[in-house]
Amino acid sequence: MSRLLIVDGHAYAYRAFHAIRELRGPDGRPTNAIYGFVKMLEKMRLAVKPAYLTVVWDGGLSAKRRAALPEYKAHRPAMPDDLRPQLDEIGSYLAAAGVASYRGDGVEADDYIACLARRAAEKSWAVVIASADKDFMQLVSARIGLLNPNDKTGTIWGREQVCAKTGVAPEQVADWLALMGDAVDNIPGVPGVGPKTAAELVKQFGSVSALLERLAEVKSVKLRAALQSSAQAVRRNLELVRLLEVPCELVAEQLAVRPPDGEKLRQLFRNWGFRGMLETLEVRLPEQQVELI
Repeated sequence: MSRLLIVDGHAYAYRAFHAIRELRGPDGRPTNAIYGFVKMLEKMRLAVKPAYLTVVWDGGLSAKRRAALPEYKAHRPAMPDDLRPQLDEIGSYLAAAGVASYRGDGVEADDYIACLARRAAEKSWAVVIASADKDFMQLVSARIGLLNPNDKTGTIWGREQVCAKTGVAPEQVADWLALMGDAVDNIPGVPGVGPKTAAELVKQFGSVSALLERLAEVKSVKLRAALQSSAQAVRRNLELVRLLEVPCELVAEQLAVRPPDGEKLRQLFRNWGFRGMLETLEVRLPEQQVELI
């Protein structure tokens, strides 16, 4: 079975940046995010062993979501000054390492990742999405799994793990999120409804639509009133948290793991002062015959 690994680029770049607080190259420029990203990607490749691999980057916020909720993701702080220039350097590394990447103007990474995963699953590929973003739990199926960096066991999450984490099935995750909201994306939920209550409601009624049609069956007067007053917001939230269809084409040749360009990698590692990686590269690619990582 063909296996595709899709990496949430910005998520891992930020993770690397904050995990390694201070690292600079010979010229004094920051390299902490680059170093951490390369090491994390290496670890993922060893664990997943994908035949196909791509890193997807955010290209801006969805106009549809911003129109529905102008405050959507508006509270997020600006990218740290020391991180921004490192993203281009990570892009250079990916190109030299033979790894595909994608960024579409106005296309959120989550949506493109979802579309790519669906297309691959339709072709009977096995898909692993590397991200800690809970929105991706709605995609989990027999062919789509999650590699959550917060799970130190390295388990590829399937239906069992999603149910254990949320209390609902993957196909109900969007309803679950719509009720409790998402502080990370600045989406307000129903007052007083947290993960546990949201899961109980979804399990009882099956979906947000059924719940709102049968509010009279909610026993708690306080909860029923909160749901009634938030009905419009909950319906809006459902559209916000569902992963959207965006232009996306699955082209196997573009996603296939390619042989690296050993000389370009050597030059990059020298520029960044990554002596250990350079030594490993010299062992693995003495004549550019062995694939990096």
